[in-house]
Amino acid sequence: MAAKLDYQWHLRKVMADRGMFSTTDLLPPLAERGITLSSSQVYRLVVERPERLSLKILMALLDILDCTMDDLIEPITVAGAVKKPKKAAVGGGEPAEGLGGLRPKRARIRGVDRP
Repeated sequence: MAAKLDYQWHLRKVMADRGMFSTTDLLPPLAERGITLSSSQVYRLVVERPERLSLKILMALLDILDCTMDDLIEPITVAGAVKKPKKAAVGGGEPAEGLGGLRPKRARIRGVDRP
């Protein structure tokens, strides 16, 4: 089974390495590059892992922090969930394990003769 791909977001760490310890430190440099975000949006961008991210914002962050995408985004693999084999439909396929030939035949309902 193929491993699932995921990523880790390191914006907070990269900011700390550059001496930026407050999320609002990003507001003026983003505004200089034509990106207007509220302080709560910047907070979520720094603290949480973004699921959707504008490429303009990503490029602006790379420029502001003078880093590469590898510094911000680390691809990781996570173990995939093991899928259980599907069970056969009732009355079809091979008999279930442990029942052997004890499985009853399906009943067939036919029309009733009326007098």
